Amino acid sequence: MNSEFTIAVHSLVFLANLPDHMATSEEIAANVSTHSARIRKVMGFLRKAGYVSTKEGIGGGFILCRNPDDVTLGEIYRLTCHGSLKPSWCSGDEKNNDCMISSKMDMLMGNVFADAEKQMESYFDGYTIGSMLERIKAFGCPQSNNEQLS
Repeated sequence: MNSEFTIAVHSLVFLANLPDHMATSEEIAANVSTHSARIRKVMGFLRKAGYVSTKEGIGGGFILCRNPDDVTLGEIYRLTCHGSLKPSWCSGDEKNNDCMISSKMDMLMGNVFADAEKQMESYFDGYTIGSMLERIKAFGCPQSNNEQLS
């Protein structure tokens, strides 16, 4: 898994708390606690996939253009880091025909990681951006529901 997933979820929850309002990459970056260039990169993925739209210039920024209750964390995971659960290196050597274990371990672990990723995606599909915002509000944030989270 990579940080783009967390940044994307955080950014979308932040925007969901600002219905009908835009936020600049600098505002989102301050909320996420990262650099605005990283935000622009992740928001570019989200824009291309139709989750946010942008407006350039004064008063511009990013706005959520999907219903937060319809956007699952599974969708965002698949967009930002699908396939990243499997490490880039696995033990074994498929050319080692002298050893059944060495020659098959990479394939076996690939199947295990693929199955684990399916289960994780299914778990993430149980959460939406809207439900994440509601969970944050349930934590007892001192602000009223009409104020933005900071």
